[in-house]
Parts: sequence; C-alpha cells; structure tokens
Amino acid sequence: MGPDAVYCLPPRGWGILDCVPFYMDRHDFSGLTALDAAKMHLKDLEVQGRFGVQFLNYWFDYDRQTAFCLVKAPRGDAVEAAHRASHGSVPGYVIEIDQRALQSYMGGIVDHQPGEPYVETAFRTILFTDMEGSTSLTQRLGDARAMLVLRAHDRIVREALSLHGGSEVKHTGDGLMAAFPSVVGAIECAVQIQRRLAEADDTTGIPVRVRIGMSAGEPVTERNDLFGAVVQLAARLCSRAEPGSVLVSNAVHDLALGKGFVFRKRGRVTLKGFDEPVHIFEVLWQPPLSVETAVAGESRGSDAG
Repeated sequence: MGPDAVYCLPPRGWGILDCVPFYMDRHDFSGLTALDAAKMHLKDLEVQGRFGVQFLNYWFDYDRQTAFCLVKAPRGDAVEAAHRASHGSVPGYVIEIDQRALQSYMGGIVDHQPGEPYVETAFRTILFTDMEGSTSLTQRLGDARAMLVLRAHDRIVREALSLHGGSEVKHTGDGLMAAFPSVVGAIECAVQIQRRLAEADDTTGIPVRVRIGMSAGEPVTERNDLFGAVVQLAARLCSRAEPGSVLVSNAVHDLALGKGFVFRKRGRVTLKGFDEPVHIFEVLWQPPLSVETAVAGESRGSDAG
C-alpha cells in the first residue's frame, strides 16, 4: 500500500488484545511553541480516520524542541501519511513499540484535552541495579536466610523507587531496571539504595552490595527500539560499576550539576555497542565528600563484553 492508502480505523482504547500495534514517532523542531504543538495535534485528529490511525497522546519538550506522538496504526507509513496530510511535519523516525514497555518507561500517561497547550518531556533517566553474588547466597546462607536477604534487597530498592518517582520497568533476577522523569530523582534513589543497603549490612551482618548504572535520553533516536541506546548504556555502566558504587553517563552528570551531588571523573571508556568512547562519572555517596575528591582520579578503560 502507498502512503496515501486508506485503512480501516482501529477500535478505540488501550486494550492489549487489539490487533492494531502501537507506534511512537519523533519530530525535531525549531522555535515551536506549546500552542503550535497543540494545534498540530488537532490537525492530526482531524485526518486520522482517513488513514486508519488513532493519535492517542504526544509529549512536547520546549527546551529540546522535540515532540513524540503515540499512535495506534496498522503500519508505520500510515503514521507518516497522516502527519503529511494534516500539517506537513513528517517524523524523522517511527518505531513500533510494546504498550506495556511504554507504560513502564513513561509512568502514568496523562490525557490532555485536545487543543490544550502543554509541555511534557519524554526525556527519561534509566537506572539498572545488579546485586553482587546473588547466585551464591543460597549456598552460603541456606534457602531461608537467602530468601530473607533477597526480599530485604527488593524492599529497599522499591521503597527508594516509590519515594523518588521511579517506575519499575522489569525485574532482572539479580536486580531491576527503572525509569525516572527526573535525573535528580534517579540519583537520589541510587544514593538511598546504597545507604540503606549499607545500614542493613551493619544490622544483619550479611553484606549485600549492589552495582548501579544510569543513563538518560529520549525514547526515539536513530535506534529502532524504545529508549534503545539509553537502556544499553545504563546496562553497560551497571555491569562496569564496582559493587557498592554508582556510575552515570555524561548526560546524567551534566543535568545534575549544581544539584548538590558529588561526582568523581572516571574518564572515557570504550563500551560494546558504542562507536565512540563514553565519558563516565561515579556518584559519591559515602561521607565525607569534598570537591577535591570529586575532581581526582580520572581513568581510562575499555569494556569488550
């Protein structure tokens, strides 16, 4: 079918059993206002029936001048055709997404009155945790005590997520993956996790140490996965971190400057899946903290695995 083909309009609603898939697209603008974005969305709604698509929501970030539309459509080219016919701004990327994953990454999706100007960023900070030596806990402690330790770990992590606005995306067995609308909230969560686990070690006498890695970015880039490059980088930083430490990407570090956190430069490292070396930083969470500590010890390294 060509880009101007007419499709049957899919049923309304978010039901996961609907056969029509979900798509998210990306638009890059210059000088667009929230009112402009709201008017463009209204134009999309006016033509959606002609192309068998349903525009459900959008995120507009005024500072970054990016917009992301959430659409139900039979195919990605139907999304492009609807945009072309409505206001002429064709997205740079259109990717098919999983509804459950989207809701996990974005948290609660707010329904706005069509035509209502608003600004809501789709930028997210992704956090991974990984517990050291989880597979050997049963051998060292026995089934009952190992289960108590694992439950205590999960409780501490989830309490920190809840307190700092994080959404659990998935449990990885040895840890979890979470998304935050705020860089500050993500770092505060990581610091709380490390401090609470250290306090638990003092209480129980059973050391539980966790690696944490974080990255930040937008949901649709050149990669054909929702938050693909951001997730991959956060996972790589988590695997590279020492037990009990927190490593963050350059983007997280830059957005957190002046927010009261202390960082140590860890230099540029080569990570699998990334063409260029990546600047990384360690979040220092154990007192005493000082500016001298934060700027000391730049290192270089590579990660082949």
